[in-house]
Amino acid sequence: MAYLKPPWFTRAIFNKIAMATGIGGSQTLTVTKRLSRQPQKIPVVVPEVDGVQYLVSTRGEAEWVKNVRAIPEVMVGDRKYAAQEIPVAQRAPVIAAYRPLAGKVVEGYWRQLPDDADHPVFALTPKG
Repeated sequence: MAYLKPPWFTRAIFNKIAMATGIGGSQTLTVTKRLSRQPQKIPVVVPEVDGVQYLVSTRGEAEWVKNVRAIPEVMVGDRKYAAQEIPVAQRAPVIAAYRPLAGKVVEGYWRQLPDDADHPVFALTPKG
């Protein structure tokens, strides 16, 4: 599966600002790193389709995606969820809901990775 590595500015500066301010409707996703067991935090936009919230990877098979596959217990903000990857055939409605929420910046990612199979999607089930 493909992966678009974010530039240094995005990783080192923009992501921290997005998590601190909620810019663009972003929330903080916290996952457990599969090797070190340390927390990994990234900003995400969480679409809701038919009452279910989802995580969408705009950049393909990112480290957070691999971490969620290994350890599917995540937090969005201060809420705990179980994340389950959904099959490629079921991703289109979620991606269609996600793209307008995420804004113009993600459109370039879909031009580079045009297939829905390149964008893992996880359904979130609240825990506790």
